[in-house]
Amino acid sequence: MSRKKNVTLPADYTGLLADIKQRVRHAQTRAVLAVNAELIRLYWEIGAMIDRRQQQEGWGSGVIPRLARDLHNELPEEKGFSERNIKRMLAFYREYPHLEFVPQAVAQIDSDPKGPQLAALFPVELIQSVPWGHHSELMAKVKDPATRKWYMQAAIENGWSRNILVMQIETAAHHRQGRATTNFAKRLPPPDSDLVQQTLKDPYLFDFLTLESGFHERELETGLIAHLEKFLLELGRGFAFVGRQYHLDIGDRDFYIDLLFYHLKLRCYVVIDLKRGDFKPEYAGKMNFYCSVVDDQLRHETDKPTIGLILCQQPDRVLAEYALRGIDKPIGVSSFELTRALPESLESSLPSIEQIEKELEGGDE
Repeated sequence: MSRKKNVTLPADYTGLLADIKQRVRHAQTRAVLAVNAELIRLYWEIGAMIDRRQQQEGWGSGVIPRLARDLHNELPEEKGFSERNIKRMLAFYREYPHLEFVPQAVAQIDSDPKGPQLAALFPVELIQSVPWGHHSELMAKVKDPATRKWYMQAAIENGWSRNILVMQIETAAHHRQGRATTNFAKRLPPPDSDLVQQTLKDPYLFDFLTLESGFHERELETGLIAHLEKFLLELGRGFAFVGRQYHLDIGDRDFYIDLLFYHLKLRCYVVIDLKRGDFKPEYAGKMNFYCSVVDDQLRHETDKPTIGLILCQQPDRVLAEYALRGIDKPIGVSSFELTRALPESLESSLPSIEQIEKELEGGDE
């Protein structure tokens, strides 16, 4: 039997292996994006063909169902040509008629007064980077063009799946992003201050937790860590969990940070302090203390200044602004919600307790 010989590896072998792995992954990503780009172009062109025939020849509503059946019979191995999806292709073209997949589209942009505006808002590169399933949800659920673009870019940047995209839309993520009360503009240089501001939300939604109204802060902390994946998703991309009740040894005294994270994109530590109830000015001083210690004990020389985030149920913005004004460290104050309030339209349609009791009484007769 032949024995494998021990091979002496070159000094840079580990670096070579890492470089090849990175190139393979990048190539795989490019391949996926290329396939999606071609699919988006194909569906847009099919939508354009159907729209043109409808305009020129007055196709009726029965043509698309027949087209779906015939495509299934002629190309049984091809998926994605159901009646419903073909109608989405038509809607997709009508949403983005400006796309310059073909030279003829240029003349169409010039003839449409909204063409240049749409072309600037939705460039081809952006549209082709969004998966088809995401486009379907965006067309159905987000009508405002600027808001739709925000979700497109966020989905690409954060790698949201279709289900996560829907969840973010339903919780109005675009309204919550960047709304925390902070002192970042005064404590961080631009553009860092803007980048950090857009990283935080207000409010944060922890509706995956079930806590009684009189819960303790430690219960909230435990619940968030028990659902760490959902918690990280709500915090946003880039947050890496470092520790819970993170110990700080200062002289002969011990202190503990509720939650400590490191943000991979911002390149800094993020200290999170959880508070039940209203915001109090003294919370800012305590957070300033924590950030100072983390900067001294944990921060690497290449890291950026530590950021503090105080999460409480009822933050008074005016009070928070005054409390942060004299603070040295960059700190934000946001609210959190455990359950979302019912929309007024839905709430008004629900039966009252009295109505339910009357129905039950009537059922017993």
